[in-house]
Amino acid sequence: MEMSAPPGASAMPGRQRQQQQRSNTTKRRRWGGLRQQWKLLGLFEIDQKHEFYSLTCMMKGGLAAAIQTTVDNPPTDLSEEDFRSEVTQVHKEFTLETFAGPVFANLRGSLGITEEEYQQSLCSESCYLQFISNSKSKADFFLTNDKRFFLKTQNKREIKFLLANLKIYMEHLRNYPHSLLVKLLGVHRIRIPRSRKKYFMVMQSVFYPDDRINARYDIKGCEVSRWTEPAPEGSQIIVVLKDLNFEGQFISLEQQRSWLIQQVEIDTNFLQRLNVLDYSLLLAHQPLHQDERNQSLSFASLIVRTKKSVNPGSSPIPTSVVRVPGSVPDDDATRMLSESDSGLKMSRSGSFSPTSQEHVGSGADTPEIPDFKAQNRRLLPNLKNPLHIIDGPEQRYFIGIIDIFTVYSFKKRLEHLWKSLRHPGRSFSTVSPQTYCLRLCQWVQDHAK
Repeated sequence: MEMSAPPGASAMPGRQRQQQQRSNTTKRRRWGGLRQQWKLLGLFEIDQKHEFYSLTCMMKGGLAAAIQTTVDNPPTDLSEEDFRSEVTQVHKEFTLETFAGPVFANLRGSLGITEEEYQQSLCSESCYLQFISNSKSKADFFLTNDKRFFLKTQNKREIKFLLANLKIYMEHLRNYPHSLLVKLLGVHRIRIPRSRKKYFMVMQSVFYPDDRINARYDIKGCEVSRWTEPAPEGSQIIVVLKDLNFEGQFISLEQQRSWLIQQVEIDTNFLQRLNVLDYSLLLAHQPLHQDERNQSLSFASLIVRTKKSVNPGSSPIPTSVVRVPGSVPDDDATRMLSESDSGLKMSRSGSFSPTSQEHVGSGADTPEIPDFKAQNRRLLPNLKNPLHIIDGPEQRYFIGIIDIFTVYSFKKRLEHLWKSLRHPGRSFSTVSPQTYCLRLCQWVQDHAK
């Protein structure tokens, strides 16, 4: 004999399921609407409603503790063990592993970034920003609230490649202190129970300070899939444009054109030796203020221009002062000039880098101003290029080479073959490292004047 269930007993789970489904649908619609708005903006705060809020809070907490280690114990001379260092710190809800911590702390110091300010930027109470990239990679991009540092998730293979080549990367930056390669500042792995572990790295933002940037480009030197629909005129949407969007334009540097061409050749040849491809030349520009244009290229006026460039809204008087690595202090520029004149030397890249502090003021031979101009000076010649900035006569340019981890593997060779059949006679990104290097160098030569 079958027992009948009390009225509504079997229906209750069904009603609950329907309510739950409706609730989930509503959440998805709400979240989908927010995602759509954020995609239009390109950059938005990761607040408590955001799917990455919990993750980024854990990242902040883990980074605060990891950086405190080097605040308390500043690295001295690096050893081979430092390059293989792995430190795990256990937190209540996660663990954070830091790879080659002393090495990256050493690099940060060489760029004039103190551990305290690095910690403050990465671990402040302000929300991270998420950047919605038009990149085909599945990486997540986060930006510190002051827009100074990028955090990007990477796969294990890319992280292993970086760590395996970290020593020669450091040597390259040491030999060429004005290198355009992105400055990588930390590598970590976060483990969260019942969730996949994530590798991520911290890097310096090429577009910093970005207050007056009016166009951004990602350049690969080819044509297939290299067009992005620009934002509507007058819109505040942040869109990174591509090669075909840049056609008909030039990087106008005049005396510094040859410096840029040479440095791109140096950096891309280094990447060719690493057997990598598919990296991008990030490029942005902003107009110089009228009072910054057509000034004498003496070193004294250069310091004044540097001071203006790192203080947002600085024409003619800055409305706010932002601490920027490499900025000229607010005291008398004449003192800076006298110190820097004796502290400049020529680097192997043909640009200027600082001598050691002990030689400053020692009366060593220094370049005269005409030589200074002829050698394609950088905006911050007395420092190790802490900002990716170079001035032309009318525009200020932000330039850096990013995404330097794609190895020309067997899979990439097959991709090259497939694209050759699909796009006959057209240029595309997946080519041999040598071809990629030569093509990007040619693009810079063709588009710089």
